[in-house]
Amino acid sequence: MLVVHATFPIDPDRRTEALELVRELAEHSRDEDGIIDYRVATDVDDSNIFRFIEQYENEAAFAAHAETDHFETFESALPELLAGEPDVTQFEVESATALEL
Repeated sequence: MLVVHATFPIDPDRRTEALELVRELAEHSRDEDGIIDYRVATDVDDSNIFRFIEQYENEAAFAAHAETDHFETFESALPELLAGEPDVTQFEVESATALEL
């Protein structure tokens, strides 16, 4: 399994536009084959920071996602929406287990 954690600091003046694009991206991404989970949240300390947590079956699923129209739309708009440098980390995960709280 491949997990991607991405953090995007969004320009406060472009937040509404960014939120619309992110909602559309997440909605379409969740319907893709090979995507196990796709979540986006805002930071509790700064609502202009968007955090993505994405789980893919494998590298091929991630590569296919990067070729979709909805991803390309988001990616092309992103430079104008950012208020700083994004931080994206990819993890290769052997297994995952749900924890009971």
